[in-house]
This record gives sequence, structure tokens and C-alpha cells, in this order.
Amino acid sequence: METNLWEWDHWVEAALSKLQTLKVLRSLRPIYVSSNELQKEKSPPIEERDDDYEVFDQMQPWDRSAVEISISDSTFHRWLHDIPSSGDEIVSRDGVANGKATTCSRQFKKLLLFSGNDYLGLSSHPTIAKAVAKAALEHGMGPRGSALICGYTNYHRLLESSLADLKKKEDCLLCPTGFAANMAVMVAIGSIASLLAAGDKPLNYEKIAIFSDALNHASIIDGIRLAERTKSVEPFIYKHCDMSHLKALLSSCTMKKKVVVTDSLFSMDGDFAPMVELVKLRKKYGFLLVLDDAHGTFVCGKSGGGVAEEFNCERDVDICIGTLSKAAGCHGGFIACSKRWKQFIQSRGRSFIFSTSAPIPIAAAAHAAVIVAKKETWRRRAIWNRVQDFHALTGIRISSPIISLIVGSEEKALLASRHLLESGFHVTAIRPPTVPSNSCRLRVTLTAVHTTDDIKKLTTALSRYINLEDIPNNSSNVYSKL
Repeated sequence: METNLWEWDHWVEAALSKLQTLKVLRSLRPIYVSSNELQKEKSPPIEERDDDYEVFDQMQPWDRSAVEISISDSTFHRWLHDIPSSGDEIVSRDGVANGKATTCSRQFKKLLLFSGNDYLGLSSHPTIAKAVAKAALEHGMGPRGSALICGYTNYHRLLESSLADLKKKEDCLLCPTGFAANMAVMVAIGSIASLLAAGDKPLNYEKIAIFSDALNHASIIDGIRLAERTKSVEPFIYKHCDMSHLKALLSSCTMKKKVVVTDSLFSMDGDFAPMVELVKLRKKYGFLLVLDDAHGTFVCGKSGGGVAEEFNCERDVDICIGTLSKAAGCHGGFIACSKRWKQFIQSRGRSFIFSTSAPIPIAAAAHAAVIVAKKETWRRRAIWNRVQDFHALTGIRISSPIISLIVGSEEKALLASRHLLESGFHVTAIRPPTVPSNSCRLRVTLTAVHTTDDIKKLTTALSRYINLEDIPNNSSNVYSKL
């Protein structure tokens, strides 16, 4: 049963009308906050321009703090012997000196970080630090409440506008985290079936069929599970990036309302969703295409617009979910979509509705990060140069800065991680339940502020402890159930 692409516009519009009738359509009403000087002068709002943000055309000394880290000697030994830790070993034994919490200043181990998601190295950028400091000094932290009550300000709106522009979408909705953003989208989509049902509960043909990649992020899985509890959605899991399997499921599905949701760049395998094939299937079956671009935003595409920009299919993605805690080096999540979808999600997405807004300084920092990430294009080039370096040095065919070195058993993964720790590298072993049994791995991430020399040192250390020739070149085909 083929569906017209425009039918989803009709369904969400009908659902919005139903919410209007029920008087539960929610609105955002931003509070304008200004500096003390502006308040005294009663001046009109002044928005900062992109040119107000200082950017650089090459790596600076401070960039290295994003990958050069230290851990206490006691933490080092706990990790080395796989001893559980609550994190309190970094605080001195009495924990207090002159009324303040103190840290142990005796012994620290310096490590090179290859486990983070700060792909552009923006977490240490001075322009972003100045933005957060300026906002904190002028407005404190806040916020005053949830976005629908009084926690939504001109800072939040400015960030939403910049993200909508980045993603080539009409609008954008901020969420407290990327996890909350995925939850909000899945629950909101599921509620359409209930709102448009002829009776009290949707019949089978009125339900929404959600097709989810087997290796999608936990936040997508949990969102679908929550929507499924309302008896309004029917989930279908297709084998990882297997378009033949997805096509077979779509062809045999009798439900008219179809949604396909997928990660764009998979966080544990480092491979891309087959965007070209997905777009072709979307045109044939008319499903709503939802893309979680958490690991692709700012990393892929000429302007950092993400995986859809990289594959030139931004207009074919209906809803794009992202995070500001990875390549942006900040915190928070967002949903880039049409205005009607934004209004609907902010009215039905529970994880958005019932969460406190991001503090104003965090929104200010994230907006600065969007500007810096778009302008400092050398950072994206540097990431992909490091990907080329790793391939040249190891012969392992990789397609992204996320490198999944599958070693098999939990014992092997932990041993390799400890060996790398002794050699001065922070590389975490990924174990169940994050990944399936017997697919334990070292997850290595490359960033713009790693150097070619860093990659040489890492690959030399890796080759001592694992046989790189045995590492599979293709991602795992293991798939799980919701």
C-alpha cells in the first residue's frame, strides 16, 4: 500500500486541529532578557551578529586541552585493575580545605583522549567560553522553569533559529538532551494515531507503523517502547542498514501511516545510514523519514549541516534530531522540522513538556558553537584528514571518525583497554549491554585537534596488543529486538 508523501502533512495538521479543539495546543512565549545596561537604558533588543564571534583559521594551543587530559594516580590504578569506582578518588581524603572541596595535587597521569565525542574540539574554544561567561555574568544561571511555562527566552529562540538554518528546516525545538529529543519525537508521533482514531482506541489499520534500524540509539528504542505502550504504534525492526529487509517490511505492511527512523552515523559501528536508498524508498512508500544526526551534525557536510547535507538530501528528511553535547562541545538536544511539527511536538512530546529548559548561559554557548563550527571549516577538514591517516597506517577501511575495533570477548576488550592505558591512551572498552555479547570492542574516536603524530602513536600502541589484520572492515550485522 503506497502512501502519498503529502499525507503526513495532512495527518499532522488534522492532529493539531484536534489538539486545538481539545484546548491542549501548547505555545512558546519567549521572555526577553537583556543586559543590565540595556535594562537601565530601556533600549530595544539587540541581537549579536555572526561577525561578533572570534574565529580562527588553524589549531591554537588551547585546542589540545580537548584531547590532552589527566586522571589521578588512584583512578589510573582502579581502571588498570578493573576496580569499580564512584569517582570520589579524585577528591582529597578529607575532601575539604579552608571550607572548599579540594583535589589531590600529588600524582596525576597524563593521557591522550581517544574516547570522547568532542569531534571538533570546541569544548575548549575561547569564543564559546566568553559567550557562556558573558551570559552567566549578565543573567545568572536559571532557568525559571520549563519552556512552556517561563524558561524559554530570546537566547533559546536565537539558538533554535541558527539550528533551523543549519539544518535547512523551517524551525527547531530545543530539548534538554538529545535523548529527550528522540523520546519527544517518538511519543509525539505515536499520539497522532490516538488523536485521529475514530473510536476510543486506534484500530490496527489506524495505528502508526514505525520501522527502526536494529542498531538505533537507546533513546529511539526507549521512545518507541513508550509510544508502543499507548497501543498506537506497531514497531518493526529491520536488519542494520539492510534496505532489502526494510523494503520487504514496508511492502507487506498494511498500515497507511508509516515512519522510518534511523541514526545517520551509528555511534558504535561508525557506519552511515544508506541515505540514497532511504530517500528512494521514501518516495515510493511515502513514509515520514526521521533522522537522528547526533554524530553527524557539524562533522559532515560542507557547512556542518550533517549527514543529510553530505548526501545532498536535506529536503528529504522530515524531522532531524541532533545534540549539542558532541561536536558542538556544549549541552542539549534539538529537533529541526517544519513549524507544524514543532507545534505538535511541543504539545505532545512529554520529555520536552515536563523538562526544565537549558540555562541561559548554555544556550548562549551553544549558539556561539554553531557559529564557530560553521565558520572554522578547517576543523571538518582536519577530522577527515585524521580518518585518512588511520586508514593509511592500519589498512583498516573506515568511513567516519568513529572506529569500532571489535575484538570479541569482554576479557579481550578490557585487557586491550588496560594495555592502552599503560601506554598513555584513554580508549574505553565497550561491553554488553551497550553492544551484543561477543562483539566487545575498543571504540576509538578521532577529532579535529588530534594530529598525525597522535594517530601514529595510537596505531603503534594498538598493533602491540591486538592484531589489526583480524579487525573486520565491515560493521556487525547483528540485530536486536526492541
